[in-house]
Amino acid sequence: MVINGDDFGHSHAVNQAIIQAHTNGVLTSASLMVTGDAFAEAVELARQHPSLGVGLHLVVGTGRAVLPPAHIPHLVDANGRFPDQPVRVGLRYQFSRAARRELLLEIRAQLQRFKDTGLPLTHVDGHLHNHVHPYVLQCLIALAEEFGIRFIRLPFEELSVHRATGSRTGPGALLLWGIFRLLRAHGVTQLSAHGIGYADRVYGWLHSGRITEAYLSRLIPLIRANRVEIYAHPSLEEAGASASDSGGDGPLELQALTSPSIRHLLASCRFQGVRFPEL
Repeated sequence: MVINGDDFGHSHAVNQAIIQAHTNGVLTSASLMVTGDAFAEAVELARQHPSLGVGLHLVVGTGRAVLPPAHIPHLVDANGRFPDQPVRVGLRYQFSRAARRELLLEIRAQLQRFKDTGLPLTHVDGHLHNHVHPYVLQCLIALAEEFGIRFIRLPFEELSVHRATGSRTGPGALLLWGIFRLLRAHGVTQLSAHGIGYADRVYGWLHSGRITEAYLSRLIPLIRANRVEIYAHPSLEEAGASASDSGGDGPLELQALTSPSIRHLLASCRFQGVRFPEL
């Protein structure tokens, strides 16, 4: 099992929580936002903790781009920010040829910024899962050999397991779950054809921002898969600002990831904590 912390580099609060969850808890991996406000600090922390696997948290919606706005005018506004509406972003990438041309340039730029850190790239995933859009995934596959992409997150968790944890699923979430199932099927075909790895199960989306100790205690014994990722958004308390874009309770997620009972539960269920290359 990989237990991954998203939004590494977003802020000091997120960075410190990810390191705490790794050194004092069960977190084995993190996904780096190369356009985050605390990117430089995250890179330095990763260098100080080489046992932490680090991949790219690709941002192609709800966040800043690497390239200047003049280079990618069909992607970002004058401040270099992508739109916040996922549906709008997806439609733009699907139907605008100009946007698709610029998107490949931006994805390459984010991969290059990661490469320039000198950190080994263990995996790629995406902020708000925008990376599973068919064209975004196509770009990543096209760049995989150049940048050493060997593992990409394809979200997939069973509704039956989600409900068995006592969690509820509203109509909107059910619709998105169905869309992600279709995108997952497409992604499996594409990644398998190019020898790129993916996990059997990825837990975190249906309970995003609420990966608490109580939830993990119910979830882990229900998992029936051999290669698993659980991702979370841990953070410290940060006065006056949102610690991450997850919209959840980062301090509670940090508490869960550093809980001795969760460590013992993983061991009793015969899960070994690894980084993505070990999957």
